[in-house]
Amino acid sequence: MGQQIEQLAQFVARTQWEDIPPAVQKHTKLVLLDTLGVMLAGAERPEVGELRSRFAATAGTGATVYARGWPTHDPRTAALLNGIGGRSIELCEGLRLITGQAAMQVLPGVLAVGEHAQSSGREMLAALITGYDLVARFNMAFKPRALAHQNGQAALLAAVAAGARLRGLDAAGISLAMRIATTLVVTPSYNNAVAGATTLNVAGGMSGFAAALAPDLALAGFTAQDDAIEEALGHLVGDGFKPEGLLDELGTRWEITRNYFRLYACCNPIHPALDCVKEALAVLSPKADDIERIDVATYRFASVMRNPDPPNYFASKYSLPHAAATMAVRGHAGYSALDDSAVRDPVIMALRQRVHVTEDPAMSAVAPRLRPARVTVTLKDGRTNTQSCESHRGDFNQPFAESEIREKFRELAGTVLTAEGVAQVETAVDRCEQWASVRELIELMRRNGKA
Repeated sequence: MGQQIEQLAQFVARTQWEDIPPAVQKHTKLVLLDTLGVMLAGAERPEVGELRSRFAATAGTGATVYARGWPTHDPRTAALLNGIGGRSIELCEGLRLITGQAAMQVLPGVLAVGEHAQSSGREMLAALITGYDLVARFNMAFKPRALAHQNGQAALLAAVAAGARLRGLDAAGISLAMRIATTLVVTPSYNNAVAGATTLNVAGGMSGFAAALAPDLALAGFTAQDDAIEEALGHLVGDGFKPEGLLDELGTRWEITRNYFRLYACCNPIHPALDCVKEALAVLSPKADDIERIDVATYRFASVMRNPDPPNYFASKYSLPHAAATMAVRGHAGYSALDDSAVRDPVIMALRQRVHVTEDPAMSAVAPRLRPARVTVTLKDGRTNTQSCESHRGDFNQPFAESEIREKFRELAGTVLTAEGVAQVETAVDRCEQWASVRELIELMRRNGKA
């Protein structure tokens, strides 16, 4: 087995909450709060609710599903359901310099395993932040295949490391659990996104499932080959794995601080263009019928998200024409705007046909270091306005205010919690390092859930 993998396992096993700088601790709790809100709102999606109902007849115990009624299941199923829900509304945070939604891959398993193990708040936080670090490091070393979405791939192994830590495994046990988990890595396609295939969200949920399953396999005596991670990521699900940089600045460069948050309820590459649309609309103040066309130039990854006729809610999250038209009609592109009704809104449907998206090769050349866009809004009376940006708000150079992330949490958590419950949970997360057990969060939500 590779030395770098063993040292990462030691890092996960040995790092304590007290070892983490205060500024990183604060940011970690904000990531936790944001991801929790997304999980709660995602639980309201109809297919997620139907899946819970189908699992109810065989429900186990040990961990809680973050949804109305707060049903209990075994930790594997609870983590799976919470991860699927969190992936379903396209509002989770992610890695900035590479593709990956780290917290939503790690947190569902951490919460489920932590609840079952009665882990303290500090233990839960240390597992989250070290697991997050491994998501970023594995993804930087890993070359995915062209169509492969990263959910359920390298991040799944990192989620397993976090789950194994909470089960009390030492560094050797964490390494073994990750190597066992290479047989559980999945291969979701990016084509699912534009097709509106919600099966993509199951891949995200599988990381939580594996975080609870693989440690049990290790404890039960299952074994794995020494080079399982290198082989899986380099030759099986991936097309190359370079471990040389896995340990760079380990323990001093905290990857969780190099993330982005989302306020727009759509795929992150679309966000720079939406910032430009917002600025142009503010200058022109048009009604939807006043707009002759919206021209968008952006980098390649964003430019392919150009379907003007997304077939359903999930596909709409990957349509730049739809998101831009929704912003023009409803005034924003947040959770409440990009909802099911927007997909069939006749005014939005008409306007998105007038949104034209092209790739600018010069912009593609600087991505992902920068994520540029340029937008021109042309009105029927001849007036135009052009706006451009190097990257979206929320990026390194213009981060969101903490108050904006908290307001997002309040909106999302309010879908399943009372107003008083939202306030109490937010306060509890701010002091979560003091929890004697993760169950404190569950008990608080149970007392304050909506019917």
